[in-house]
Amino acid sequence: MKKNMGTADKSVRVLLAIAVAALYYFDVIGGTLAIVLMAFAIIFLLTSLVSFCPLYTLLGVNTCKTK
Repeated sequence: MKKNMGTADKSVRVLLAIAVAALYYFDVIGGTLAIVLMAFAIIFLLTSLVSFCPLYTLLGVNTCKTK
């Protein structure tokens, strides 16, 4: 897997995941919406940790700075 996510992209994903977790924790969201958003939050965190997004590969997007 070649890295295709830049620092700004990873930061935004982590912040979104934290926001969704906080909304769930404080019971702002619930039910099916909470499950779907938490699934996306987990995916965002995982892709941020490995700096690779499979969807970016399919779309031909690369936000990682090349050396």
